[in-house]
Amino acid sequence: MCGIVGYIGKRNAMPIVVEALKRLEYRGYDSSGCGIIHDGELLVIKKQGKIVELERAIPDPAKCTGVVGIAHTRWATHGEPNEENAHPQVDCTHKLALVHNGIIENYKPLKEKLIQLGHEFKSQTDTEVLVHLVEEFLKTEVCLEDAVREAMKLVEGTYGLVVISTRFPDKLVAVRKGSPLILGIGNEEYFITSDVSATIIHTNKVIYLQDGEICTVTHNGFDITTLDKRNVKPVISTVDWDISAIEKGEFKHFMLKEIFEQPITIENAYRGRINEQISSTRLGGLNLSNNELRRIKKIQLVACGTSYHAGLIGKYIIEDLARIPVEIEYASEYRYRNPIVPEDTLVFVISQSGETADTLAALREAKAKGAMVMGITNVVGSTIARESDGGTYIHAGSEIGVASTKAFTSQVTILVLLAILLGRMRNLSPIKGLEYISELVNIPTKVEKILTHNETIRQIAQTFMNATNALYLGRGVNFPVALEGALKLKEISYIHAEGYPAAEMKHGPIALIDANMPVIVVAPKDPLYDKVFSNLEEVRARKARIITIATEGDIQLKSISENVIYIPDTLTNLQPLLTVIPLQLLAYHVADLRGLDVDQPRNLAKSVTVE
Repeated sequence: MCGIVGYIGKRNAMPIVVEALKRLEYRGYDSSGCGIIHDGELLVIKKQGKIVELERAIPDPAKCTGVVGIAHTRWATHGEPNEENAHPQVDCTHKLALVHNGIIENYKPLKEKLIQLGHEFKSQTDTEVLVHLVEEFLKTEVCLEDAVREAMKLVEGTYGLVVISTRFPDKLVAVRKGSPLILGIGNEEYFITSDVSATIIHTNKVIYLQDGEICTVTHNGFDITTLDKRNVKPVISTVDWDISAIEKGEFKHFMLKEIFEQPITIENAYRGRINEQISSTRLGGLNLSNNELRRIKKIQLVACGTSYHAGLIGKYIIEDLARIPVEIEYASEYRYRNPIVPEDTLVFVISQSGETADTLAALREAKAKGAMVMGITNVVGSTIARESDGGTYIHAGSEIGVASTKAFTSQVTILVLLAILLGRMRNLSPIKGLEYISELVNIPTKVEKILTHNETIRQIAQTFMNATNALYLGRGVNFPVALEGALKLKEISYIHAEGYPAAEMKHGPIALIDANMPVIVVAPKDPLYDKVFSNLEEVRARKARIITIATEGDIQLKSISENVIYIPDTLTNLQPLLTVIPLQLLAYHVADLRGLDVDQPRNLAKSVTVE
């Protein structure tokens, strides 16, 4: 959630760590700070608000030189957003500084003990406990890494942290438990970051630190051990990213760029995974034989937020094509409710980042109960990717906008491939399997066609940009699309919106409908079309402002709608890949027209790495 940067090398650290912070802005934050060792002294600068405020606070660059530095973007958990609570946090002697992502669960008793020992606290954060703990152990330990090691033995919770000290001016120490940290290996310089995007302009050689590992970095190299001092043989990975993937290019916002990338990212999700000879698909990363896949009697899909909506679509499609019962669970509930995982159950955890705390905890809970757990994620080397028994990458590329778009359609594409694969092992005929494969290949072109209506959709967005509430309706496989559309509007425009199955509207939400209420209805031609149309008549009778997502050529819906956005025809189970595109664009344009920060909506973070 928070962004962490550490640097040690031959160049001036200050501009490097601040520039790296800018590439972590998309993760969500409310304050930022940086610290360097300058002429043997610790220089720390912190500001509430955007990184531009931090840059303005940095004095003359000639007075801010140093080859070791750390920086941080904070998303507040303990303590309100202000300079006092921003990171780096420093010790009593102002010789030690630390940046941290995570939550220290036992910080209160630790803080009380440290106060008794004479430590003075200046913030309301749990993080400040860590820096004072390290300070305390430095009274007896002869090196920084051993002091960090001893301090972490007393800590309960999650952390990714980087420490510097004027006593050890040529050293960075990083340690990880439950919060991602990456070591970037450059040309006679090293980077510690929470996200590859922070250092990709400097190096594509990285090491993903594992839980319980501590990394000591000096100008001469690095050393990685476990907290109990066992040596670790690191694996250096090469990040295959194009720099342009983390630049906006010609687009005003990353979110709009990523919406327009979906013809490519959907194709990337299915490329190389189609087997036309047997009218099926291949997902080799599952690491399961065909016989093992045939023995599956139940599937559990576990996720949060947008990934949950993708999983809910997956439930509809897998049950229809493969006739396997599917449960879809919120990860935050799954991890605490003592879930039942019967034999021959396959669990899929879905997370764009692969670091979502609740989803990762759900993965571990399912494995503890003996389940085979698969990961569906976007980030190579992420914790979920490493800890899963198998799985698949969605290959959506870097997604910078906090409100997920292209990752959603890529996740749905993977779940379609899974449904076809399992279906062909059971009751799905070769003819039907080939029909799905052939139509899936046509989806990117159909998405491109919808995107040509971008300006029309912006004009429609103008008609309800000042609304205070909105209702999204859909049925069948398009009900989760209504949920996702409502979530997008809430996330970035701050308009209260709810998604409902269309038939459930009259069981309560219909009381909200009046002439000022925009109702967005996902109503393509499918087996439930007539039912949805009847529900729409009920909405019109209450004088609501109706916007419909309809199949091309549908004149009937046009007659009762204020606005209609048309999509190409496709198979019912593939409709979500098309119907969601107009909803993404509507949400984007409403937020943009309201003058809001589309890529960095308030209070939200891209990757939720704390509970």
